Amino acid sequence: MNRTERQMAEILRVGREKYGVLSVKAEFEAEGTRVDELLRLVDVARSVGVKLTVKIGGCEAIRDLLEVKQLGVQYVVAPMVETPYALSKYVEAKNLVFDAEERGDVDFLCNMETFTGFDNREAVVQAAAVEGGIQGLVFGRVDFVGSLQRHRDDINKPDITDRIIEVGTLCKAKGLDLVVGGGVSIDSIAELQRIRSNHLTRFETRKVVFDGAAIELADIRKGLLNAVHFELLWLINKREYYGRITREDAKRIEMLESRWRVLGSEIDG
Repeated sequence: MNRTERQMAEILRVGREKYGVLSVKAEFEAEGTRVDELLRLVDVARSVGVKLTVKIGGCEAIRDLLEVKQLGVQYVVAPMVETPYALSKYVEAKNLVFDAEERGDVDFLCNMETFTGFDNREAVVQAAAVEGGIQGLVFGRVDFVGSLQRHRDDINKPDITDRIIEVGTLCKAKGLDLVVGGGVSIDSIAELQRIRSNHLTRFETRKVVFDGAAIELADIRKGLLNAVHFELLWLINKREYYGRITREDAKRIEMLESRWRVLGSEIDG
């Protein structure tokens, strides 16, 4: 690991020991994480005993499922599951890629992140809880308020939290996890505590996943601030990684461009 990655690992180590950090997170979907980036994240996480969450590209993203299986990911999330049928396709896909023994090492979840999905919440939860189904739902608040054509700042409004609590009650009754994400920050603490009083298994920032109980810690603000620092270092490390790749051939390109100009002028002349 380089210096930045060691800093990232130290943030995760402290987060695991003091602030309830369980996992780091990457997305093949909206974030478009490349496999080489993901391998760096795997290395950082495993160096301090933190798990890995990956959001795949869709409910039937077989290739993504094959890749996360090879990497030994502990949490797999399918995005934009709005109907019981979409969820059944996800269950079918993950059961095709992972056999029964392999599924014992992975928690499979899906995103509820639109009003349509919320409107179908009872049927979706019922479909999730079938034998061989999935372990829980992730409520994506930013996309949810977007589906209502409301501003991102509304994610912490009480009526949004009320809807999450409704879904949490259904999940709790069926023994399913409820994870809350989407714009989680220090400003979300009070609403997450409301959700936790009913049912909350985990909550997540863009890159870091916390145990639900962590929202009750007196210094959770510092834990969330550290999660922001981790994401910042991740982006800096990513920029430097691809910057080095770009610079590798810079001199060669400059030489060839110069040669091309000379040879081109000779031919034209």
